[in-house]
Amino acid sequence: MLRPALSNPQSRISNPGIHYHTWMHILDDRHVHKKRFGQHFLHDAGILRRIVQAIAPQPGERVVEIGPGEGALTLPLLRALGRLTVIELDRDLIPRLRAAAEGVGELEIVNADVLTVDFGALAHGTPLRVVGNLPYNISSPILFHCIEHLDAIRDMHFMLQKEVVDRMAAAPGSKVYGRLSVMLQLACRVEPLLDVPPGAFKPPPKVDSAVVRLRPRPPAERPQADAAMIARVVKAAFGQRRKTLANALHEVMPVERIVAAGVDPRARAEQLAPAAFVALAAAASVPEN
Repeated sequence: MLRPALSNPQSRISNPGIHYHTWMHILDDRHVHKKRFGQHFLHDAGILRRIVQAIAPQPGERVVEIGPGEGALTLPLLRALGRLTVIELDRDLIPRLRAAAEGVGELEIVNADVLTVDFGALAHGTPLRVVGNLPYNISSPILFHCIEHLDAIRDMHFMLQKEVVDRMAAAPGSKVYGRLSVMLQLACRVEPLLDVPPGAFKPPPKVDSAVVRLRPRPPAERPQADAAMIARVVKAAFGQRRKTLANALHEVMPVERIVAAGVDPRARAEQLAPAAFVALAAAASVPEN
């Protein structure tokens, strides 16, 4: 259920507001970063400019930012849009975000765990553009949550661990090709945009990061097979990725159905294109005589 939004309806003001560098100087050392929220705040102005250029926000678009933190990306987006919705779990950051938005534009703040947010309700009939520097400790659940709301989403631009972005975009046969690759590529077109070093954040994470663009596939391109069965087949196949499909899927479907799907039961999951898992799910769903 969507928790009540905290907003400042008086902040729809046309002047440019606080300059980015001034605001970041004000924020320095005032917020204690919380490990439980996976907080690593982006502060590199050059990287921020490149992200905003990739998003290319236009006035009137419905944009939602996940995890705005101290507002480094929020402010340039708000300047371009005039109105922005952000989802922030950390209550301590809300007054700071309101102060940052004053004189810049109308900022709606949803104080909630993003995994509880109904993006369809936020869309109000207009497809959302979703952006954010995702907490690395729950990035995969957030990605799958967004996939569940694809009909309400136009596109997504996320900062993630580079390792995760590599997995998202991996092709069959790659060592990092797996469940995340298949499920995301069936739902979206995945486009890595730029790498981001640890020094671009405060505090710096121990890993490299990357920005990725996700464009939902049109409904006609999305799998017609049962989504729950696709997820079950993919999870089972990659759960024992060193085993052949005949062994990995033995609790899901018999070998005869793997063959009926046009798939070699001696193959391993990492060898199959995403479409092959759709065919396996469809074969597994056929009622027995």
